[in-house]
Amino acid sequence: MPAKDVFHQIVKSALEKEGWTITDDPLSLQLEDDQVFIDLGAERLIAAQRDNEKIAVEIKSFLAPSTLSEFHTAVGQFLNYRIVLREKQPERILYLAVNLEIYNDFFTRRLPQLSIEEYKLKLIIFDSVQEEIVQWTS
Repeated sequence: MPAKDVFHQIVKSALEKEGWTITDDPLSLQLEDDQVFIDLGAERLIAAQRDNEKIAVEIKSFLAPSTLSEFHTAVGQFLNYRIVLREKQPERILYLAVNLEIYNDFFTRRLPQLSIEEYKLKLIIFDSVQEEIVQWTS
């Protein structure tokens, strides 16, 4: 099983503050010979619809020397996880969770913005100090 990201507990706590129930930590999915581990699976009741909203969250810290290299890896991982989710749990929506500081410093640049648009990446932007989610993008 892969190691947990440095911000794992912070994102988990922030989701719980917003009314999400963590159902999987990690969310393990098998697609034939390949097993993937997405950091968190969560759900919450949508009262108006009397139905559950389900998400999967991959958390990335971007602490290595090359943020761009980490971004390449994160995008590839995100796209592969989305494929596995579509096959195994199509009701779940996949999000990439990133710290507010890295979002402001890197994700607002042209290349990340074009990639987010091109690949329809959904983001959860969290404040690691306040331990709260500051923005959901879709």
